[in-house]
Amino acid sequence: MATRIAVVAAVLALLAAAAYWFLLRERFQPPPPPPVSQAPAPPAKKGPQFPIEPPARPLPKLNESDPALREAIGGFIDPQSLAKFFNLEDGIRKIVATVDNLSREIVAERVRAVKPMGGAFVTTGKEASLAIGPKNSARYTAFVNMAAAVNTQKAVEGYVYLYPLFQQAFVELGYPDGYFNDRLIEVIDHLLEAPEPKGPVKLVSPKVLYEFADPELERLSAGQKMMIRVGPENEARLKAKLKEIRAAVAAVSQNKRPAG
Repeated sequence: MATRIAVVAAVLALLAAAAYWFLLRERFQPPPPPPVSQAPAPPAKKGPQFPIEPPARPLPKLNESDPALREAIGGFIDPQSLAKFFNLEDGIRKIVATVDNLSREIVAERVRAVKPMGGAFVTTGKEASLAIGPKNSARYTAFVNMAAAVNTQKAVEGYVYLYPLFQQAFVELGYPDGYFNDRLIEVIDHLLEAPEPKGPVKLVSPKVLYEFADPELERLSAGQKMMIRVGPENEARLKAKLKEIRAAVAAVSQNKRPAG
């Protein structure tokens, strides 16, 4: 965008100079030599906004990192919840892809690190009164309880320790100049901006699947739609935890607290 604005500004400046020359200067004066055209300089590469400095400890290879990931997560999530809610085969790649997809239209099934919630989607009413049922949020309560109970500091310590593997997976995903921790914070901020509808969330069913009746809600990303589907109370609890995690990750990146 900055380069495009610079090009437009340069064109306007040339037009203004031409108008000045042809309309205001005496006609017999010889025109000035044409300006030397120069290609715009490429934008300078920016460093990470939220850099992570992992502790100097040995790490497994990315293809062999599932046991290390499970051990790290086991420090703040009990084994039963780990098995119930998460799909951690090739886990670091799945987590990176899931995070990256949350601000997009869909989260592809094959990259999801979180298993689908059990039970049927609960609705109420029909046709014009069709809406998400008040009892639908109960399907997500166990997951939200687990997330809310996570020891944030332990979770961030595990993340920092494994960070080089998260970064490698992010580069593999197609971001050779990207920085995963910046993307993580960007996605957290995106989820925190999810709307908080008041009253019943109306639905339509044009085909097989339900859609939000409000076009603005239907245009939301997969992650923001998820925040609405879990219900207002669960959404508030998830946002509180996301704010806590964001603050902890940002603090580590700014060296406000020892990492690892």
